[in-house]
Amino acid sequence: MPKMKTNRGAAKRFKPTGSGRYRHKQSHLRHILTKKDSKRKRQLGALHVVEEADTKTIRRMMPYS
Repeated sequence: MPKMKTNRGAAKRFKPTGSGRYRHKQSHLRHILTKKDSKRKRQLGALHVVEEADTKTIRRMMPYS
């Protein structure tokens, strides 16, 4: 059986944590930043943990991470 390929789009978007969960960057921080207040932009810059329901799907896309 051939090796499974990593989904390259998922590899660029998600990073595994030490505990086996995944972190991702949030959206809405690319443009139209003038109307967003500093607190909102600062909070959007932080990485967030992927929900438990989506972790199985990401693990299937990234079998070697």
